[in-house]
Amino acid sequence: MPAVDEAFFAGLAQPAIRGLKAYDPGHDLVALRRGFAPDVLVELGSNENPHGPSPRVREALLAVAGELHRYPDPRGGDLKRALAAKHGVAEPQLLLGNGSHELLMQFGQAFAGPDAGIVMSQFGFAVYAIAAMAAGAPLVQAPCLPRDHPMPRGHDLDAIAAAIGPDTRLVYVANPNNPTGTWFGAEAFAAFLARVPREVLVVVDEAYAEFVDAPEYASALPLVAAHPNLIVTRTFSKAYALAGLRAGFAVAHPGLVAVMERLRESFNLNMAALACAEAALGDEAHLHDGIRFNRERREALADALRHRGVFVFPSQTNFLLVEFGEATDAIEARLRAAGVVLRPMGGYGLGDCLRITVGDDDENARLLQALDGARA
Repeated sequence: MPAVDEAFFAGLAQPAIRGLKAYDPGHDLVALRRGFAPDVLVELGSNENPHGPSPRVREALLAVAGELHRYPDPRGGDLKRALAAKHGVAEPQLLLGNGSHELLMQFGQAFAGPDAGIVMSQFGFAVYAIAAMAAGAPLVQAPCLPRDHPMPRGHDLDAIAAAIGPDTRLVYVANPNNPTGTWFGAEAFAAFLARVPREVLVVVDEAYAEFVDAPEYASALPLVAAHPNLIVTRTFSKAYALAGLRAGFAVAHPGLVAVMERLRESFNLNMAALACAEAALGDEAHLHDGIRFNRERREALADALRHRGVFVFPSQTNFLLVEFGEATDAIEARLRAAGVVLRPMGGYGLGDCLRITVGDDDENARLLQALDGARA
């Protein structure tokens, strides 16, 4: 093979791609699974849902198994009809994605560029910055709320609004936010939205919305009808426990969705994802059991961690951001050696923190036991 390397091909790429870094999914879990017995490794780094999907999902998966030689519905009609009924929106307002990650990237591809910038919050989800870099768009990261705020390191909506300039085209916010777990209330968001110019699109990433029970919180979905520049994204990966199938959606003005359909990859949701997402959506009882399962274990785990003298960020998600200080790297390495995988936060500029997925009772107990050993 000729002697060329990555740098050679990077030189052939478009300018925006040359400086782009790939999304960091964390540790190589496949390799770690091979190094540990299946009943030894505790995977708490990817915000997966240990409650698992609805039993109806397995039935739906088996039902489509004999049709895999067919292409899936390119329009996702059945899933769109189910989503429209569930959320009280019209089908033309719905855009389906291979997880919400794909959609977050495509909004940048469609609307941002060298003369159309992006604003996000410091410590916002990493994909927003990647979307900006991939589009060659200027990126402004508004300062987050201070560490001593009730929502430490969370979105400062006033700062985000102030960061919007004449060349801003897209604003990404997450409610609740990954990786901090923090959230903002409905009144604060309504006031923020009123300050945003009509030509600036606001993407509200609600990947963890189903887990929220804070009284001041409300989804932005009901605001879409009155705000043509508002986009709300959701995923089936978290509360519905379908991370392995990659299904997400966005709700927006039909005109915006029509533009995005020009860009959407054909058959971007496979047959299994479409069928299983629809099945999961129809099992409200299982969804609410999983939400309760997460809430009870999240609070118990947070209390146990606080009892050990570490700072636990407030969370309305299925994970906790935990501050371990100067010993963070050493603790993470010792835990990993013991078969407990957490998510390091150095890539987010939170090197003194680890993100911990809320596991089941056994996983959480094993985490705490291993943590005691790692800090001894």
